[in-house]
Formats: sequence, C-alpha cells, structure tokens
Amino acid sequence: MLPVLLLALQAQNFDLVLKGGRVIDPKNNLISVVRDIAIKDGRIAAVHESIADSDARRVVDAKGLIVTPGLIDLHVHVFHTINNPGSWAGDLSIPPDTLSFRTGVTTMVDAGSSGWRNFEQFKTTVIDRSKTRVLALINIAGHGMVHDLTEQGDFNAKRVAELAQRHKDVVVGIKSAHYTKPDWTSVDEAVAAGKIADIPVMVDFGYFLPERPYWKLLLEHLRPGDISTHVYRAPVPWIDDNGKIFSYLKQARDRGVILDMGHGGGSFAFRNAVPAIAQGFYPDTISTDLHDGSMNNTMQDMPNCMAKALAMGMPLEAVIRASTWKPAQVIKREDLGHLSTGAIADIALWRMDDSPAQLVDSHNAAIPAKGRLRCEMTLREGRVAWDASGRMGTDFKKLNGRYGLRKGIDSYIVPPSQ
Repeated sequence: MLPVLLLALQAQNFDLVLKGGRVIDPKNNLISVVRDIAIKDGRIAAVHESIADSDARRVVDAKGLIVTPGLIDLHVHVFHTINNPGSWAGDLSIPPDTLSFRTGVTTMVDAGSSGWRNFEQFKTTVIDRSKTRVLALINIAGHGMVHDLTEQGDFNAKRVAELAQRHKDVVVGIKSAHYTKPDWTSVDEAVAAGKIADIPVMVDFGYFLPERPYWKLLLEHLRPGDISTHVYRAPVPWIDDNGKIFSYLKQARDRGVILDMGHGGGSFAFRNAVPAIAQGFYPDTISTDLHDGSMNNTMQDMPNCMAKALAMGMPLEAVIRASTWKPAQVIKREDLGHLSTGAIADIALWRMDDSPAQLVDSHNAAIPAKGRLRCEMTLREGRVAWDASGRMGTDFKKLNGRYGLRKGIDSYIVPPSQ
C-alpha cells in the first residue's frame, strides 16, 4: 500500500513543479537538501524528495540550482514620485518592480520614505500598483524623507499609530531617520508610536553626536524587536583596542535589538563588518537601503550584499536566513520567508557564480568574493516573475501557426508572394 503522502501527491494536479533543486529553507531546517516543490493556486502544495512530472502542468528543471524562499529586503526606498526632486520621498526612490524580481526579491519594506501626512498617497500610487509585495514603515516625521523636513518637529505618535493600525495589512513598523539635533525626540516619538501600534521601530541614526551616543540608542531607547539599521556604518564603535567587539553590541543583541546591515550608498564599512563576522557576530538581517544612488554604487542589489556576507565568512545558510525568515519574523509576517506546505509560493532559484571578483564597500575598500548568487528565476505567488535563462519558454519550432497573429493582420507584416 502506498504511503498516504504519495497518494495525496498523485491525486493532485499541480500548476508547476520545480524539480531537483538544492533547497535552503532555514525555517524548516532544510539546508542544502534536494527536493521537488509543487505549486498550486499560488501556494506551495508539496515539498518532497520526488514528485512525478505527470502530476504537473509545467515542470522546471532546477538541478544544479539553489532554491530559497523569495528574499525580503527590509530596507528600501520605493516612494517614487516626481513631486519631490532630490528626495527619498521623490525621485531618489525607485519603482519597486524595476529591480525586485531580477534579484530574487519578492517583498520590499519601504523604510520610512513616507510619513503620516503622505503615506496614503504612497499606498495609492506605489503599494497598490506594484507586482512586488511592498510593505511599509511610516516615518515619524509628517512628510517622511523629504529633504530636511525630519528636522521640523512634525512628529505625532498618535496619528502615526492610528494610520498604522488602519493599514495594518501593509504597515509593519515605524521609522526614525536623518535627525541631526542633539536630542532623542525623533527616536522617542517613533518608539511611542510603535508601542501604541504594537509594531517595531527602525532607526537610521544618521548623525553621531556626543549628546546622544550610539550605545544609548541600543541599550536605553530601543525596545526588544526594534531595529538599528546601517549597523556597520563607519562611525559605529565596533572594535576595541584589543580587536574585540565592544560589549554594548552583545548586550543589545541579548536584549533583543535587531542589528540590520542596511548597506546603502555610504553606510557599510568592511573595517567594522569583517572583524565582527570573524568573531561570529553576524547581522540579524541583510538589507540594501535601496535607492537610485546605492543601486548604481557599490551596494548594487540584495545578492551583492549577500555576497559580501559570504565573502566575510558568513555561512550560506545564515545568509539566506538573514534575507528571508529572520526579516519575516522581525516584521511579524511569518506567512512569508519560508517554503512550508501551504505557504505563499514566493520562491527564488539561484546559481552560484564562482568567477573571480572583488566586492567593494561604501569607502572603496575591497575584499575578494567567495561566490555570488545569480538569480535564475523568481516566483511571486506561484507565477514566474523573472526567468533569466528562459526555462519557461517553448522551442519556436514546436509552436503552431504564426505565433498567434490574428487573421487579416498577416498582410501588414508578411511580404506578398513573389
């Protein structure tokens, strides 16, 4: 008698089966094991050692590829609008679909580009129109990241929290960023809003002043579950005179503060990250701080940030965890970031590129690469959103007719008989 699981598999008519890929799914403790993954109606229907081709409408050969959950980029700027030139709530942001799927990213978290005064504009013009899943942190500053408006004191924790609760399907946190004054008002107002709405706060400390040292942010102002982004930024004190990690960083992690890479255009230094990772102190989450300047600079994209973590000695499984399951936990969206049966079928397929290369930080310091992930295919809710090598294509010789041209149109594009 066949096992119940096999009978169940045989009884299903899957939309798509990914065959023979090397699966890395940290939530389910699947670490580099060969599995077939079946998809039906936008969800993962089965993960098994072998699923028959005959059970699927389409089969993708994933042999030799790494299969992971779709990446979750915890820090991006995608409030792309022409209304505010030179602003993150403007043309410094990028349309999310332009870079997401080709880099294996299926979920982007906009990190406070919009504030409580313009979030609903952002939702209408970007979030609701994007194929990429876009979630958001609302900036504690009323207009978000528009030039120096974060300095104007337009903070309203109650309004931010009310907005977050009204749109809890997409709002996953609060943001404090780029505050230059020597007080804690921006951070503390953001934390107050986070407490009301029961969601985490992300802080881009921006400027390091003696009146508000970084260690106080981590140990006295942020709560467990709150996020310090740009954690490897050059001004952050990391290594003491004996080459050891300062104890305040370990204390912060012990109390549950999340340390996020947040690479950005100028916020990542190997001189901090390399010794930290060498001592086994990995970032909790890997993110890009994606905007038009960082994507065209040394940050580039999510796979490039992951390659830097690999090059510094972080194991591949830990890199995938910090780019999928851990950020899902941080934003309290545990429906994402894994390949469990029944989960949303956000999936990325990768090949490992071992060609010689250097990876460069925000200060033009370089280290040799130890492998870079290249995205071969991305699925968003079971649909192929990126197909780098045409695996879903059909040999043109097998196509019938003239590629579906309507009768009567041929005469416009086909030359007359001679």
